[in-house]
Amino acid sequence: MSLDLRDVARRVARDIPDGAYVNLGIGLPTLVADCVGHDKEVVYHSENGILGMGPAPAPGEEDPELINAGKQPVTLLPGGAFFHHTDAFLMMRGGHVDVTVLGAFQVSETGDLANWATDDATHPPAVGGAMDLAVGARRVLVLTTHTTRAGEPKLLPRCTYPLTAAGVVDRVYTDLAVLDVTGSGFLVREMVAGLSREDLQGRTAARLAFADDLAVLEPGQRE
Repeated sequence: MSLDLRDVARRVARDIPDGAYVNLGIGLPTLVADCVGHDKEVVYHSENGILGMGPAPAPGEEDPELINAGKQPVTLLPGGAFFHHTDAFLMMRGGHVDVTVLGAFQVSETGDLANWATDDATHPPAVGGAMDLAVGARRVLVLTTHTTRAGEPKLLPRCTYPLTAAGVVDRVYTDLAVLDVTGSGFLVREMVAGLSREDLQGRTAARLAFADDLAVLEPGQRE
C-alpha cells in the first residue's frame, strides 16, 4: 500500500508552522499550499518575486502577469507584494525563508539533495532557485515518491546525481514513510499502514533505523 500524493502533501502541511514564511518548489510541493489548514497563517514566497501568494485563481480570472516560479497563475493576498527577482533571491540567501518544500531525484542518508539533474539526456538540467533555497531556508523538507517509476530507490547511502546542496535535508516525506535525517542516517518516524519494516527497507538503498514510537500513516489523514 502507498499513499496518494495529495495525502503526502497533507502530511507535510501538518508540519508547516503557523506564521511561517514558506517557499514551495515546482511540481509536487505545490500541492502543500492547498492542504494547509485555515487555522494557520502562512506567507508564501516565490523566487520570481512574490510574497503573500493566495490560492489559484478561478477559471477565467487568471492574470498572465501574476504567476509563480512554475509559471502557474496565482493570486495575491491583501498585504502581498511583488518585486524584482533579485530581491526574492536575497530573501532566500539571507535566511528569511522559514521552510522550503522541495522535490528530489535523490536524497542521501547524510541529507545531501539532488534535484536538478539526472543522467537522462531527454530531461535537461533545471536549477531554478533550488540551490539557494536548499542552503538558505531554515528548514528543508523533501516531498517525493519513495522510488522512481522504474522502482529504483531514491533514498541512498550517497547520491549519484549532481548535488543541489550537501547535508541540508531535515525531513523526507514519501508515499511510504516520513523519515528524519539524523547524524546516524535515516530514522523512520512514520510508515504507511500495511507495510512491514522489511518491505520498506527493501525499497530503500540506504540503511534505515526505526523510531521507538513509530507511527502509522493512514490514507485520508487531515491536517
